[in-house]
Amino acid sequence: MKILRLVVAAAVLCFGAVSASAGLFEDDEARSAILDLRKRVEAIRVESEQGVSHASEDSALLRRSLLELQNQIETLRSEMSILRGLNEQLSRDVADVQRQQKDMSQGINERFRQFEPEKVTFDGLEFLVQPVEKRDYEAALVVFRKGDFAASQVLFLDFLKRYPQSGYNLSAIFWLANSQYATRDYKQAMINFRSLVVRSPENLRTPEAILSIANCQIELKDARGARKTLEDLIKTYPKSEAAVAAKERLVRLK
Repeated sequence: MKILRLVVAAAVLCFGAVSASAGLFEDDEARSAILDLRKRVEAIRVESEQGVSHASEDSALLRRSLLELQNQIETLRSEMSILRGLNEQLSRDVADVQRQQKDMSQGINERFRQFEPEKVTFDGLEFLVQPVEKRDYEAALVVFRKGDFAASQVLFLDFLKRYPQSGYNLSAIFWLANSQYATRDYKQAMINFRSLVVRSPENLRTPEAILSIANCQIELKDARGARKTLEDLIKTYPKSEAAVAAKERLVRLK
């Protein structure tokens, strides 16, 4: 608007100057000059107005662009907030899944360990044993120690049938024979004690098994057989505790 006022003022001055000297020109020339000047002033005015209009349009366009940009920024902020929330939830979900996988893995490993054989050392022997095999042997032994010898016989016999190659086999035979001795089944007890002696002369329980054979013979009134058994025990295993007991038994037999 300031530019337009300046243009109009300049035009008025020019017009005044032209009017002052109008007398110097012919009327036609004066009118022509005036018309030409008016055209120029009008052209300047139109150009000025167009410039102002264009400036206003540019300003409005700029404001609309800024507003659209601000809206886009707000939209992006909202989307970023949503994405952060989703990322946090995803992180929690991943942590939960990892924790569940760890728990599941531990559970699976624990179940596998229930079926994996373990190495044990028992009665001087080292061997691999299945968990269920170890459980059944220990269960039968618990029943024997409680004094339920009839039930322990059943359990040890079942164990020997189910696990004929078990490292606990010789020990199971020993305790089966003791169960039979406790129920006064001396003949069957002797058979099982002798089975242990024949199968494993070096077994830690063999001297005790021989002493038990002598005890069975004594119960069956076979004093001569008992004496021979005790003498063999002392000769074969002189440093064993069973040999010490055998010497005491021999004294009583004489």
